[in-house]
Amino acid sequence: MATIVSVNKVYKLTIGSPLSYSLASRNHPRFPLMWFDEKKNQNRALRYAMNQKSPFEDEQDGNVVIEPIMFEDGFLSVPRTNPVLQEFLHYHPLNGRIFVEVDDEKDAADEVEDLDIEIDALVEARKLSIEQIETLTRVMFGKDPSTISTAELKRDILVFAKNDPRGFLSTLNDPELQFQAKIRLFFEEKLLALRNGEKEVWFNTPTNKKKMLSVPFGEDPYDMVAGFLSSDEGIDSLKMLEANLPQ
Repeated sequence: MATIVSVNKVYKLTIGSPLSYSLASRNHPRFPLMWFDEKKNQNRALRYAMNQKSPFEDEQDGNVVIEPIMFEDGFLSVPRTNPVLQEFLHYHPLNGRIFVEVDDEKDAADEVEDLDIEIDALVEARKLSIEQIETLTRVMFGKDPSTISTAELKRDILVFAKNDPRGFLSTLNDPELQFQAKIRLFFEEKLLALRNGEKEVWFNTPTNKKKMLSVPFGEDPYDMVAGFLSSDEGIDSLKMLEANLPQ
């Protein structure tokens, strides 16, 4: 059993901020409100009654006064003088799913962590060479960097780092990044070509105009090419394509 500290508490919905939201306050066959008590090895029914000293039905007497639990504008304030409701909310099965207790210190710590990660991502983005920026542009945006100005390339990378810092840092550390960029480069240099509605990949070098592979429905052609060229069967084709890249 948890020890509920006697302080004023505020709870907030995690599903938006409707003008009002009624939280289930008693166990019902259509919506069970149960908490598993490990010490007793059994499920215990929950029920909030303002005139009782416990949120558990098996500890309440027969004279219960049920009171609705209403969130207003997404929030619910529970004073320290109502420890039963605080305890009820602690054990409620929707705690952590539909609502959470407001923890200003934790929220501040999470915000600081997010800001730190955003700063780290922007710093890393500014340190990238133009070659690294072009690589990211090919892989992340599927664009040919030769058709975009340097200022636009740098702006797009900085915006990406700011809007999705975790995703940016993860991509930056992905060992497959350079290889994926090379695959895109083969297509940009027209050494490979998509045909038949992007269902087929063909070689397009001076000495090889053969079909490389068919792309199954729903598969990404670039991923298919990467898989083939990284296999034992495709290693010679990879070397041939690399040899045909402009120096």
